[in-house]
Amino acid sequence: MEHDQEHHQEHDQDGGDLVQQALRDADDTDVVLRGRGVLARTGQVFTELFGQARGVVVADGNTWEAAGRAVQDSLRQAGVELAEPCVLPAVPTLYADYRNVELLRERLRDLDAVACSVGSGTLNDLAKLASEELGRRYMHVCTAASMDGYAAFGAAITREGFKQTMTCRAPQGLVADLDVIARAPRRCTASGVGDLIEKIPAGADWILADELGIEPIDHEAWNLAQGSLGRAVGDPEGLVAGRAEAFEGLLEGLVMSGLSMQRYRASSRPASGAGHQFSHTWEMEHLGAEQEPPLTHGFKVGLGTVAVLALWERVVGPGSAGSAGSAGDADSAGGTDLGALDVDAAVAAWPSAEQEEARVRASFTGAMVEPAVRQTMAKYVSAEELRQRLELVRRSWPQVRRRCRAQLVAAAEVESLLRRVGGVYHPQQVGLSRQRFRDTYLRSRMIRSRYTLLDLLYQAGVLEAEVDALFCDGGFWAARPWSR
Repeated sequence: MEHDQEHHQEHDQDGGDLVQQALRDADDTDVVLRGRGVLARTGQVFTELFGQARGVVVADGNTWEAAGRAVQDSLRQAGVELAEPCVLPAVPTLYADYRNVELLRERLRDLDAVACSVGSGTLNDLAKLASEELGRRYMHVCTAASMDGYAAFGAAITREGFKQTMTCRAPQGLVADLDVIARAPRRCTASGVGDLIEKIPAGADWILADELGIEPIDHEAWNLAQGSLGRAVGDPEGLVAGRAEAFEGLLEGLVMSGLSMQRYRASSRPASGAGHQFSHTWEMEHLGAEQEPPLTHGFKVGLGTVAVLALWERVVGPGSAGSAGSAGDADSAGGTDLGALDVDAAVAAWPSAEQEEARVRASFTGAMVEPAVRQTMAKYVSAEELRQRLELVRRSWPQVRRRCRAQLVAAAEVESLLRRVGGVYHPQQVGLSRQRFRDTYLRSRMIRSRYTLLDLLYQAGVLEAEVDALFCDGGFWAARPWSR
């Protein structure tokens, strides 16, 4: 049923040079149609990609009303033979859980049809993985600017209690009507801003891994993820007001972020750093899952972004780039001087592999334990390897600090942005106690093998001290009011 395109196109009413350039090198996605009033052209995109293939609309109760009926009509008018639409229940909330992938896969199995999913993150990921497991391609119609995975390779799915990115191809086509997206609930937009803004500290995490020879930067993937961030969040008032034109930049940033992951393929590194690890930890612990609607991924990522930026400021001093667009004075005083690190003391305090595994096991319960052990031990280094790494940190710290500071923005700047768009920027907004929030700084490094700032500080033996400083007099979180 696959229909491989030899060219990649973007149909964009307003130009869209960045996305158009990215599509030329995209492995999976051939067409992105975005603009105002483009929903009626969904059928045209389907037939361009899949020819005379049969189609089936996949939606939930909410997205069927928001755009699913119009998508069905467009496909029919384009001459697409249609199976009965697959409308999943929206209440109770539909989750990106592997059991739902299996459910959708089995419903699609007997249909000789290409899925056209309609929705945001959950429906996209369910259709993406279900289609992949059937050896099929699919396309997607976006209904909200709520997350950055539309064009991403891989699907973020919870399986046996542990959230993971599962291998599967991105949609072959995307349709994003700005009028539909602007009508989405405000919380969806705030979630998208939270998801996207984490690219800033995620970039600093990648710079760190690059400098230490752990994971070199792929500059093409980097440019896709980082190149459009300023424009993406440049009109927060317009986003709040629901002005369709304000969503053009945000949607572009979210699509570009997904294309960066599609380009890199090895992992979600171009768009995901320690801030996402905060979110994934809370998701696996079901934080906010009892709410209706549940606490979104992007809300948790936004809070994780503020948390991580506050820690970066402790380590390298205030950031000044990112959405502000200028490197600032990256050589000015401030931050923790890891150039004066006592390497001998850090190596002497380094746990053995057995001790490290025991620490992880003591930090989690239930289904999270074994996956966390695997992820943590995959990046464990011996005492001698640690010595070599920390000696490199000590030698290269001025360069590391300079590059990271040029990438970062102040935590207070992102805090302000999230407040303006209706996002989450303080732990108590989502019911996190001071102690549980503080512990997330220490535990979230254990759920991914990806090297981030949290790993650097842990290996240097200063993670707990640096985190505690955020909560002490003069620290970032100490300056934010906490009710008892």
